[in-house]
Amino acid sequence: LATIGSKVLKQRGLLPELDESEEINACSIKIPVEIDGQEEEWVVMFKNETHNHPTEIEPFGGAATCIGGCIRDPLSGRSYVYQAMRVTGGADPRADFKDTIEGKLPQRKIATISSEGYSSYGNQIGLATGHVAELYHPGYAAKHLECGAVVGAAPFSNIRRERPQAGDVIILLGGRTGRDGIGGATGSSKSHNLTSITTMASEVQKGNAPEERKLQRLFRNPEVTKLIKRCNDFGAGGVAVAIGELADGLIVDLDKVRKKYEGLDGTEIAISESQERMAVVVDKNDVDEFIEQANNENLEAYPVAVVTEEPRLVMNWEGETICDISREFLNSNGAEKHTNVIIEDNSFEETNSFNPTLKEIASTLKSASRRGLVERFDGSIGAGSVFMPFGGINQRTPEQVMVALLPVGTERQTDQATVMSFGFDPDWTSQWSNNEVSLYDKAYNSVVNSIAKLVASGARYQDIYLSFQEFFEKMTEQAQTWGKPLASLLGGLDAQIDFNSAAIGGKDSMSGSFLDLNVPPTLISFALAPVNSNLIISSALKEEDHPVYAFGLGKTPEEIKKSWEYYNKLVRDRQVLAARAVEVGGIAEAIIQMSFGNTIGFKQKTDSEVPWYSTQPSVIIAELKSPISSNEAVYLGETVKDTIIINDETEKIQDLLELNEDVLEAVYPTRVQEEILEVPDINFTIKTNEKKKGASIVKPKMIIPVFPGTNCEYDSARIAVSAGIEPEILVINNQSEQNLQESAQRLKKAIDQSQIIFIPGGFSGGDEPEGSGKFIASFFRNPEISESISNLLENRDGLILGICNGFQALLKLGLLPNGLISNVTDKSPTLTYNTIGRHQSKIVNTKVSSNLSPWFNSINVNDIFQVPISHGEGRFVAPDSVIQDLIKNGQVATQYVDLNGNSTMDSQFNPNGSYYAIEGITSPDGRVLGKMGHSERIGKNLYKNIPGQFDMKLFESAKNYFS
Repeated sequence: LATIGSKVLKQRGLLPELDESEEINACSIKIPVEIDGQEEEWVVMFKNETHNHPTEIEPFGGAATCIGGCIRDPLSGRSYVYQAMRVTGGADPRADFKDTIEGKLPQRKIATISSEGYSSYGNQIGLATGHVAELYHPGYAAKHLECGAVVGAAPFSNIRRERPQAGDVIILLGGRTGRDGIGGATGSSKSHNLTSITTMASEVQKGNAPEERKLQRLFRNPEVTKLIKRCNDFGAGGVAVAIGELADGLIVDLDKVRKKYEGLDGTEIAISESQERMAVVVDKNDVDEFIEQANNENLEAYPVAVVTEEPRLVMNWEGETICDISREFLNSNGAEKHTNVIIEDNSFEETNSFNPTLKEIASTLKSASRRGLVERFDGSIGAGSVFMPFGGINQRTPEQVMVALLPVGTERQTDQATVMSFGFDPDWTSQWSNNEVSLYDKAYNSVVNSIAKLVASGARYQDIYLSFQEFFEKMTEQAQTWGKPLASLLGGLDAQIDFNSAAIGGKDSMSGSFLDLNVPPTLISFALAPVNSNLIISSALKEEDHPVYAFGLGKTPEEIKKSWEYYNKLVRDRQVLAARAVEVGGIAEAIIQMSFGNTIGFKQKTDSEVPWYSTQPSVIIAELKSPISSNEAVYLGETVKDTIIINDETEKIQDLLELNEDVLEAVYPTRVQEEILEVPDINFTIKTNEKKKGASIVKPKMIIPVFPGTNCEYDSARIAVSAGIEPEILVINNQSEQNLQESAQRLKKAIDQSQIIFIPGGFSGGDEPEGSGKFIASFFRNPEISESISNLLENRDGLILGICNGFQALLKLGLLPNGLISNVTDKSPTLTYNTIGRHQSKIVNTKVSSNLSPWFNSINVNDIFQVPISHGEGRFVAPDSVIQDLIKNGQVATQYVDLNGNSTMDSQFNPNGSYYAIEGITSPDGRVLGKMGHSERIGKNLYKNIPGQFDMKLFESAKNYFS
């Protein structure tokens, strides 16, 4: 059933981008991509994944390995994963602890800790998670829904696909093998019972994001990927499956598999699902080169198996053959299984037909702001996010899609992006109006809504591909239980055919039962399309006095598609300013959400006959530049300032926003409950002719060291190149003492040949206990490296920059605020945990407080810039006497400011609670700069849904310093 739609549409010639091969770990399409004026063929891969059962019993680890496992699938296809979403489902997280079901964790515990797990892994690996949705339904008390989706891409010319031949070698690379995860993925759909949380936690894999980051780096190198004939990631079944699927004939030497610890027997080694590992097939003559390349990325890699002529899977351990199975038997998939299916008439009529007030809509759990949840996830890493998760000057309108530029490298530019979203709501029957909806209808609606969201953002429905995620109650021998997924799949199938969008992948989980509780029948439709980032449309209403229209109100698929086509023409003609697809809250709820971002409201057309609480999933609400006359759209009204007027009801946007954000404030806080203290604005100016200059160098060199956990090196190199600086990325290898010594020598040599050191952001050592940056600092204190740094600063007029994690390292080295490597005392400035108690990712406003630093040579004191931040411990603290000295010396470089440009302690604008709203400081001469905001994450068509000036010209100033 999952493949019928794609087969039919392919036969009709409607899937021109479909990429088919024997490697089926992820959905795959081929698209033409224009890069610097030249067209290339690229592969785009996407995948969705669930870890419902592991997350239910161990929320942090289960959710972390959900995103980790999801990344590995397109990664094994040799694509670079650059875009992610998360969709979760739970019962009401505000429920009282005493109402927790026996044998279960509290709903709030599952919701909050799983969000920490997923965001921790994604943030560490450096994956932009631009859309996060959490669905609430009482049925998810049976089992939590934990679902992720990712997108990867690579030039097709980088990918080699060949059938393995006898004599080829299988290399295992990445993390080591342990007992954690034995039965994990194979048990991800296990039934939950009263003892699960105490007996099954050991099955949850232990994630290691920095290790998988190394795999990402390795597989981004075409010299490496062109050595790989075939690749498999490690999921369910461990070595037995990951290696066992690579070729028909194999001999696996389990004694060669490196372990986390001793004591594992052959079976445990064979089936362990420990994460962050890959198995690759290479020619026997390429083994040494591949291992050397892996070592250059600080990865373990070693041969563990060979391909044979005889079609048998053989595994040896301690001199014995413990597995010897014919490929014919493995390919049989075991005995055939059959079941009877009955689709019951499960449609029902919703009898509640009241029309809610705008305040009632804004304050429902369904419509409530998820901002306190979403801001835990890094939305800007990779410098490719076309949207941040919330748009408008207030950053309060939630986007419905994740849009990201393709990762074309550090020296190239493209406007090509991919847009991804999903369609599903457990309550497709509207709580506002009469509806008759079956499981067939719900699934159909999910598909249509997923397509409508992408169309609203600027994509063509003809370019959209789907992947399904199913989550149903435990299937029994009763034919009626099987009827639920069947009815849903039939609805999804008809929607695919009606809208020419094929589901080319999917994942199921049929274990959503606990005693007599069942999850709501869940079929999520993930949708992806290639788009031009110049044409992308955000959700927040932009200005007053613009007409607002509804598109897609047709009664038939053909009418809806015709309306969408007309809308897309308006997009291409640059007539659309804002748009949003209607969901279960109806048109009124869509208008409310669109109003929050810029405090722009809406006034209903007086004689409008449009049902304002309609939940038709194909409808797109759009703000246009000028009125149109067309049968393909219905005029709804026009934009106004500050208020929403619908059905003779008038409400201030700010009042609705406060209601909307209060709903989940106790679960996912968005503000710090403390007195807002006044903060002095700091201004320090020196004359231009007092500025120091570096030696005259046409193209200065910048060394960018990559430590275990660093994840901003590509962003940093890209912005350096664009400014005319030559970057060198140098990976620090800590596999052994010898590797560390060799890395130290390489770094010393690189520093001696460079004019700039840039320590980029990340999670060094996975953010070591008691604060991050210590491993970097201890490495830089190597006597030879310290000497090179001193020589750079004292004799060669060099510059040093540290952002986020790099800022932390500079403080621990004493380079800030002292200007030289020195001892740190209890009075030294430091960075500690954000006062809000969680990771913060958003765009903040910063003001230049001093022009002392050469890094600010191209801008002026009091200039205000918008800058992405993403950190959990960025609160700058120091004794007041130390801060006063910094202010007096002009070393306070930047401050956090509000929308009026005033420095503030308000957590909405000062995201970490830094003393004196300090965002960055410099050394006494200004040549060493440290700051929390990621000023390297800039570029064309980024953060298009938030107005502002993002380029502080740091790197341009550094280049000019040496001119």
